[in-house]
Amino acid sequence: MTIQLESIQNLDQLFDRAFSILEEQKNNGAKTFGLATGGTMLPLYERIRNSSLDFSNCKSVNLDEYVGLPKKHQQSYISFMQKQLFNTKSFEESYLPNGEAENPEMEAVNYENILKSLDLDFQLLGVGENGHIGFNEPGSSFSSETHVVTLTESTRQANARFFESIDEVPKHAITMGIASIMRAHQILLIAVGEKKRDAIQALIDGEMTEEIPVTVLKGHDNVIILTNLNL
Repeated sequence: MTIQLESIQNLDQLFDRAFSILEEQKNNGAKTFGLATGGTMLPLYERIRNSSLDFSNCKSVNLDEYVGLPKKHQQSYISFMQKQLFNTKSFEESYLPNGEAENPEMEAVNYENILKSLDLDFQLLGVGENGHIGFNEPGSSFSSETHVVTLTESTRQANARFFESIDEVPKHAITMGIASIMRAHQILLIAVGEKKRDAIQALIDGEMTEEIPVTVLKGHDNVIILTNLNL
């Protein structure tokens, strides 16, 4: 286990540091970047948009996508990525699961095959209040690959602020599995806010357990955690 914990209370400095880590990876020859969605990532994507970084010879893969949400819906993750990054910084190829696929389970298999055809240099992660990474909820197998998941009520509630009501929040998603995520050569985990404290504390001080998915990172040899929590 090699986990580098950096506690930076000032959020501007924290996201400057996140950008510098990603920039270093790019300058050192990284070609495939695993990307994440959610509010935590907005300051980082803003820095990338405003930078001179060129990803035109790179590929990107995203962690997940809602099932059944039209691609043009403003809360689909493809819409999020286009607005926050791709419309400004285009990649040679960008892959996301197709949440509109007629057969989501087959789409998960197809997406996993894409991931296995790539060498994932860098994976960006957030973490849920319950310790989920991607949409791998508590109890997910550490050996899981890309699959369809039923979202927990707590995850749907956490995402409800982006929708008109909780009823609009999808109940299923396609997510990279935990084993898929762990194939990345380097992982950068960003955790901001008190609601993430228990999950990060479990990662640092606890045992590896499928009941807290983020703890799987204890088994990775190149993880950086950036947090504004005083741990």
